[in-house]
Amino acid sequence: MAFFGILALSVAAIRGAAAAVTFTIPSEAHTGGYSYAPLDPAPVGISFEFFAFPSYFTNVTATTQCLSNWKDLTGVWPPIRIGGTTQDRALYDSSTSAYVVYSVSSPADAPASLTFGSSFMTLAGSYDGTVVVGLNRGKNQIQNTIDAAKVAVSEVKNLLAIELGNEPEYYSGAGQPIASGSWSPAIDAASQNNWDISVGTAVQKAPIIQAGNSNDAPPTWGAAELIATENATVKQYVKTYAHHNYPGGSVSSLMSHKSIATNLHVFDADVAAALKENKPYVFGETNSVSGGGAATVSPTFGAGLWTMDYVLRASYSNISRTYFHHGTVGNCQYCFWGRYSMGAPYYGAYAATDFLAKASYLAALDDGSSNYAAYVSFDSDGAPLKALLYNSDYFSGSGSRSSQSFVLQGLTGSSLKAKRLTADSAQSRVDQGATVTYGGQSFTDGSCNVSGTETYETVAVSNGQATVTINASEALVVLLQ
Repeated sequence: MAFFGILALSVAAIRGAAAAVTFTIPSEAHTGGYSYAPLDPAPVGISFEFFAFPSYFTNVTATTQCLSNWKDLTGVWPPIRIGGTTQDRALYDSSTSAYVVYSVSSPADAPASLTFGSSFMTLAGSYDGTVVVGLNRGKNQIQNTIDAAKVAVSEVKNLLAIELGNEPEYYSGAGQPIASGSWSPAIDAASQNNWDISVGTAVQKAPIIQAGNSNDAPPTWGAAELIATENATVKQYVKTYAHHNYPGGSVSSLMSHKSIATNLHVFDADVAAALKENKPYVFGETNSVSGGGAATVSPTFGAGLWTMDYVLRASYSNISRTYFHHGTVGNCQYCFWGRYSMGAPYYGAYAATDFLAKASYLAALDDGSSNYAAYVSFDSDGAPLKALLYNSDYFSGSGSRSSQSFVLQGLTGSSLKAKRLTADSAQSRVDQGATVTYGGQSFTDGSCNVSGTETYETVAVSNGQATVTINASEALVVLLQ
């Protein structure tokens, strides 16, 4: 009986064992038959809902520190974008000294209408990173928007671009005046083009417009569709093309590496169209689940792993910056931070930022068809800088946790150091008391200060090869220099 038990366990172990996945680290960028993407100095950014922006910068202590943590890694303040649904509800009021003026029945609500003063732009101008400002097109009051744009140009010292309208495909359903007649991608494109020229001419800046800003998937709405309608006059004012993206789904489907790769392929033709015009393509607004997130999905560690892998796969797809949206303070399931607690997704964004910091190129070593991802970043000389390995097998916290062996080849030296991104399960939530760590460190609730001692694992290298074990719902960053 005892012998049978041992035999049964052995067979079960064999059946449960996953074959190792093997990846060869290129000796330098642009070799080994891989595709390589150039990297923005700060690919991970934040989008702030228009009406909530002043509160994030004056009432939420964590904001400056959370952004500064990334700056400490990259040497560059992360880019921010100010916009969202309420940018098309906001009118500029030169007479008010307030940042924003609005009323809501509950602090959890977004205002149906609001005004803002020049101090709003002065506050935006106090930020040391690049800033994209979204302005109102929906209300069809172009002179008011031009007045606001002039203030933005004068007050925001690091102004990168101005958006003219947010997610215009929804204008008709939202009852926006500009869509009071008929409305379609073609009509919107003509509107955008006219506004781009009018605003660009008025502020005497070219290029200055972040164009597109739709949420419905290409090709019906997107850069390729918009570019096909633009003449040379319009194109001179376009700085970047942007799209919005909220994949949604369950925790397990969201964090699946295969699902992430599939989702991002939707934008391939759009990205190619923008690059053909020598313009960057960005995700101007994105996060896990639209409408502020889903309580059972967006605050989880699995969503944090999605954040990490999504940034990397987007960067590899030549989407140069990814702005993660932060909505109403205190009513935002997908927010990386708030007034009182940190969110698990911040850890994924931090790990991605750390991996890409000081890198000039990125290669994906896998084809996106499995749950196992491998990326390598390269410095400006083309030397491999870091590898990131991700096991997107879902672990709910119940039962035994599987693991996956990753074999790395083409290594030098006798050992390497590595930092692990981990939690008890994909369902772990920092805001509910769970612990998430990256390299043994965490971020303090309310302040976003780094806590704990940075911990590196030692990876043995023999004959140019190393094997590391990564549990389901975990990632590992390996230092190659």
